[in-house]
Amino acid sequence: MKNSYNDLTYAELVAKRNELHKQYLEIRMNRVLGHVENQLAVRTTRRNIARLNTIIHEYALGIRKNK
Repeated sequence: MKNSYNDLTYAELVAKRNELHKQYLEIRMNRVLGHVENQLAVRTTRRNIARLNTIIHEYALGIRKNK
């Protein structure tokens, strides 16, 4: 299930991206140490970050308007 990021404001999108990036780094570190229960968490987190980056870039290009 994809998360719905379309209804978030620009500032909320940037904050969510930073939060997911920290979570991604923690998952990667735990994966190296061997403490990850869900191996797919790395992939899903990385894809969610990419979705957020796409929406943020659309704001920068003017495709999306600020709310």
